[in-house]
Amino acid sequence: MTTRDRCRGALLGLAAGDALGAPTEGMTQAAIRASFGRVTGFLSDDAAGTDDTEYAVLCAQGLLRYGTAITADDVAELWLETVAAQQGGFYGAGFSEMVAIANLRAGLRPPVSGADSYEMWSDGAAMRVAPAGMLCPGDPVEAARLAAVDASISHARDGVHCAQAVAAAVAVAMTASGPSAYKQVLAAGVAALPSDGWSYRLVNRALDLVAGARTPAEAEDALYAKIPLFHYPWADVAPEAVALAFGLFAAYKGEFEEVVLGGVNIGRDSDTIAAMTGAMAGALHGAAAIPEKWRHQVRQVTGRCIASTAGTDLVELADALYAASRGRAVSSERGAMPDGGPASSDRGVTSDGEAAPMDGGASGTRAASQARAASGTRTASQARAASSTSSERGVQTDAH
Repeated sequence: MTTRDRCRGALLGLAAGDALGAPTEGMTQAAIRASFGRVTGFLSDDAAGTDDTEYAVLCAQGLLRYGTAITADDVAELWLETVAAQQGGFYGAGFSEMVAIANLRAGLRPPVSGADSYEMWSDGAAMRVAPAGMLCPGDPVEAARLAAVDASISHARDGVHCAQAVAAAVAVAMTASGPSAYKQVLAAGVAALPSDGWSYRLVNRALDLVAGARTPAEAEDALYAKIPLFHYPWADVAPEAVALAFGLFAAYKGEFEEVVLGGVNIGRDSDTIAAMTGAMAGALHGAAAIPEKWRHQVRQVTGRCIASTAGTDLVELADALYAASRGRAVSSERGAMPDGGPASSDRGVTSDGEAAPMDGGASGTRAASQARAASGTRTASQARAASSTSSERGVQTDAH
């Protein structure tokens, strides 16, 4: 299994979990069982990624444009060009992102655009930062730093901390192997959380519940009973969603289908929970672990929430991140940035290992140019750390 296959697995896994979990978002565990039994696949023929997938695309585009030298101001510039410039509403957008867009339009910039928000602690950042881990395979500290930069535009405090945990977990999943690999992934995610914080306590509580369960099914029920904040009207609290995702990842030992479907069937913010587990498990096992039907269904982004992401090919985007990660690795070893464009042997292959058209369309052209920009426009020594001051999605929201 190659690092490129793991990149594809992370991004396709995120999108698959997102699309599978969208119909059960906001539902109780009991309501899901009464309506569908155990959900084991897509519930409609037009299933697609939601805002979770599309904001992950935006995160990836920022990293490909600016590389590891990206700043919070760079992220703000990208958002101003895309989401803040979008006319009309944002289908299924999260509250935290809508507040951030309003703040940007009002002239605020990160970290204030994220801190001046009643949704600063939502899971809207954690859902989108897997690309930071993909760009930094085996380097959870750098992945967490980049996640904080991206998250600061829309979040603060635990909203940022949880994003860092997911990015760190994905970074380790990109290189981990062996029977204990899933434990390494979880340990990296927990290590990225402040040890005196809400998120750290809730994630560890989830892991303790799983450790005391006799079966994954029993663990799933225990997580649902003890982790959610049922007294709060929305299910988008980042510490809850990440705790559920990490707990499920432990219960199912990171096995792709099982852990993603665990996220789908646990309800609450199920599309985000399944997206996070899908990114982690996809990075750990590669695209081949994802059922072919799921990969095919989510590969092309619809752009229903973020219009500028429409038509993005997730395999091509993952390959661009893989190329950028190779350039970063060589830069670290040699102290100079090479041309980070994909080698000819790394292009023209589908997630199934079959030959693919080389033209790639508009999204392919963008991905290739973004990969070159990520590896060639700035050096790692220029990196500036942004401040780390730290949804119910599925809601039709008007941006105005």
